[in-house]
Amino acid sequence: MAARFTMYSTAWCGYCHRLESQLDREGIEFARVDIEQEPAAAAIVERANRGAQTVPTLVFPDGSALTNPSVAQVRAQLALA
Repeated sequence: MAARFTMYSTAWCGYCHRLESQLDREGIEFARVDIEQEPAAAAIVERANRGAQTVPTLVFPDGSALTNPSVAQVRAQLALA
């Protein structure tokens, strides 16, 4: 199964690690990008969060984004697709 969205995170973000573990347990496929390793990714996160580099930020193929969502919020967003 292909990635259903991109999760922007950092290596040190506890919220990111927790969400990543929950998504893995749910079998939800996603691509992970570390914004500290990819400068262009940091700009994407800033656009989604009014200039803030808040992670985890999930960006979906339709351009919508969720910041620090619950797994339930992710499932609901995926159901809209």
